[in-house]
Amino acid sequence: MFRDLYDYLYHLAPTGGIPLKGTGIVVALALILSHGWALNNTAKTQAFLKAFPRTYSWGVILLTIDFVWSEFALVNMDMGEFFNMRDKFMMIVAGGYIAVLIYVKEFLAVRALGTLLLLVAGPVLSAAFLQPQTSRLLLPILAYVWIIVGMFFIGMPFLMRDWVNTLISKPQRWNLAVYSGIAYGIVLLAAAILFY
Repeated sequence: MFRDLYDYLYHLAPTGGIPLKGTGIVVALALILSHGWALNNTAKTQAFLKAFPRTYSWGVILLTIDFVWSEFALVNMDMGEFFNMRDKFMMIVAGGYIAVLIYVKEFLAVRALGTLLLLVAGPVLSAAFLQPQTSRLLLPILAYVWIIVGMFFIGMPFLMRDWVNTLISKPQRWNLAVYSGIAYGIVLLAAAILFY
């Protein structure tokens, strides 16, 4: 069952995998709804974003999701000549998960969010890989933004705090970010419905 899910998410099944249209619609709706909610609940969203980097409980939740997803990927991925080391890699990931929870409490939520962005980008890129539509590039562009931001969040998590402070310091910046997210979601949704 889990092997079938992995093959579906990463397009390794002979019959294909996660569809481009479905991926586009889900990502587009996530962008529209999340940015729309942020627009209608500006004060709550800004307060949440300011508190998020140092909220340990969010770090635990997100890191646990990262851990489960990573173990799921390790169990099912083709490791080539390293297949006999699969158990060791799984133990290293489990040990790293526990060690990070205990010893890396500073900005844990940001680091865990960065890791999740890297993990989520994989299925999105797989869905768009080798598809003929030019508009499919809307998904990889977004996925590579997630990857770049995710790496910065893992390596320099204080940047999220700085970016949030810069973003909410002026209403124009906040509105630009929120409306840009909604606009990108609308364009992606239109492309998914019409062309994918």
